[in-house]
Amino acid sequence: MKLFLLIIILFHSSCLFGQEMTFSDKANNLIETVFVENQTVGIAAGFSIDGSIAWQHGEGYSNLKDKVAFDTTTITRIASITKPMTAIAIMQLYESGKLELDIPIQTYLPTFPKKKNGEITIRHLLQHSSGIDAYKNKKEQENKKKYKSFADAVSIFKDRKLISTPGEEFNYTTYGYVVLGQIIEVVSGTSYESYMQANIWDKANMSSTGIEVEGKSIPNKTMIYHRNSKGKIKEAKLTNLSDRVSGGGIYSTVSDLLKFGDAVINNTLIKPSTFNMMTENPNIKTEGNAYGLGWYLYGKNPNYGDVYGHSGTQTGASTFLMILPEQKTSIVVLANTSGAIQTVSNITIRLFDIAHEAKTRRKVD
Repeated sequence: MKLFLLIIILFHSSCLFGQEMTFSDKANNLIETVFVENQTVGIAAGFSIDGSIAWQHGEGYSNLKDKVAFDTTTITRIASITKPMTAIAIMQLYESGKLELDIPIQTYLPTFPKKKNGEITIRHLLQHSSGIDAYKNKKEQENKKKYKSFADAVSIFKDRKLISTPGEEFNYTTYGYVVLGQIIEVVSGTSYESYMQANIWDKANMSSTGIEVEGKSIPNKTMIYHRNSKGKIKEAKLTNLSDRVSGGGIYSTVSDLLKFGDAVINNTLIKPSTFNMMTENPNIKTEGNAYGLGWYLYGKNPNYGDVYGHSGTQTGASTFLMILPEQKTSIVVLANTSGAIQTVSNITIRLFDIAHEAKTRRKVD
């Protein structure tokens, strides 16, 4: 099968020899090569320009055994791309005056234990500086237990000691975003799912996005796979995401996430001034890129301007969302295989130039 596909790609390339490849050909080849090289079972990607999808393509399988194709409408886990969605929900509530960012979270969650290290605020939770630790061990990371509510999920870690003074250190933790999910429910007076549906997904016209629930069948949803350090891929054991819903428990598609990126760029979800708050550098030391309020700050590209986004890794998912506001461009790459985040990251970055070429071509045409 791999040899057959490789021949197709080589034939396709030979047909283009002597003539200029289109941006679609270049982008398609990126995705096809990943599948041929067995770096993931299924992968899809796309980019939108000026609010409309300019290119999207999928390769591989959503079900390897039954040879079901993986495409841009295939539903898959998006892992931590959930976080900017949750962060925007919080900032909507901030815009409406229903919460404040810099007061103790006990204002909204009276039962959350106060900590000796200092007071945790919503801002701290958004920027991963709350001092709340990440998963304690692999068993916690690969959770199999079902949690019925945010309160149950928060009970996993709420009594643990903080690992740093709130506001002083960046320590990435999905658990902090679980607390934010509970705050959204308390402040809005509705469920997290209902709030997100009405205020994020519906507003962005995202029709294939929702919360993964164990045992609930979702049409066109992918199986999940894992690629180990030796490059061997096998079907992954299903994990339960009920312990991290608002930090990494959402499913979506390439098409829907492009719409989300566009809604952010076009200020459909929050005001420009609010987005500017989210993307300010808090100047808290990190091991990599700076982190604002729900967004990684990837700096100013000399050709394309400021770049923001979020990656995601969890069992059965390697994902990336990038937005380039000055270019009015969103880029999404989703794979149904964990252990493939470097591959997904490389494709995302290479799509910058291809998307720019497509934008330039539009102006010429």
